[in-house]
Amino acid sequence: MAGTSLLALIDDIASILDDVAAMSKVAAKKTAGVLGDDLALNAQQVSGVNADRELPVVWAVAKGSMINKAILVPLALLISAFIPWAITPLLMIGGAYLCYEGFEKIAHKYLHSEDPHAERDAELAAAKTDADIVKIEKQKIKGAIRTDFILSAEIIVISLGIVAGAPFVNQITVMVLIAVAMTVGVYGLVAGIVKIDDAGLYLSSLEGRGGFRHALRGLGGFLLGMAPWLMKALSFLGTIAMFLVGGSILTHGLPWAHSLIDTMTHGHNGFVNTLITGASDLVVGIVTGAIVLAVVTLASKMFGKR
Repeated sequence: MAGTSLLALIDDIASILDDVAAMSKVAAKKTAGVLGDDLALNAQQVSGVNADRELPVVWAVAKGSMINKAILVPLALLISAFIPWAITPLLMIGGAYLCYEGFEKIAHKYLHSEDPHAERDAELAAAKTDADIVKIEKQKIKGAIRTDFILSAEIIVISLGIVAGAPFVNQITVMVLIAVAMTVGVYGLVAGIVKIDDAGLYLSSLEGRGGFRHALRGLGGFLLGMAPWLMKALSFLGTIAMFLVGGSILTHGLPWAHSLIDTMTHGHNGFVNTLITGASDLVVGIVTGAIVLAVVTLASKMFGKR
């Protein structure tokens, strides 16, 4: 009897782990769009910091991100337990916000020529004392943590929509795994991104002869040239991904839109279905972002900053 009970327990644990792994995979896929934008935004937030202070600043923001998620995960689980009907509306709001944020980035780029970080970076460059530098760094860290809170909320809400029907233990496990993995992944990559130029500078300045040293110097020059393009690519791909993820959330939350896409993809193979679905999500995301931005702009003109 004891052996049978142990085997049953092991089988239950294996089943739970299998379900957790499957849901975690889906949640990671769905939140990939936010991840790309999170990378670009946080790398931009810590730009302009002195080279020897970049990693401490990234670490400070990472700790703030974990605190954000420590607040958001229990809150999301409470919503799932007591007001599960609110999950779909929250997902729809989060999807619309993703589309708005993506479209606002595009509109700001073409309608406003000034760099939103330029003034703060100029202040950091002009700082004379250690106290001034520390003060500006703290402002950067607070701004990055505020940005992370919004993006973390989107990640948690999207993950909550995936695990909403699962047992409570599975919900906790998946949400905690996603929160930790996203934080470690994002800020590990941010740390690597902000140090790419330093690595390139170090390699390109190596002395010595021989093919290996020459190759290292070539790699350093490549990294130095690639760093600014990498930031631009992350920003572009993150914006596209925001439209795709936000549009997908909205089309799945609107029965008529979901049915329309099913009709469009009926009778086609998997690759064509993926293209049609992706294009539909992209169009829905762009149109929704434009509408929300127009509403927000009109409201701000009518009621001011309030």
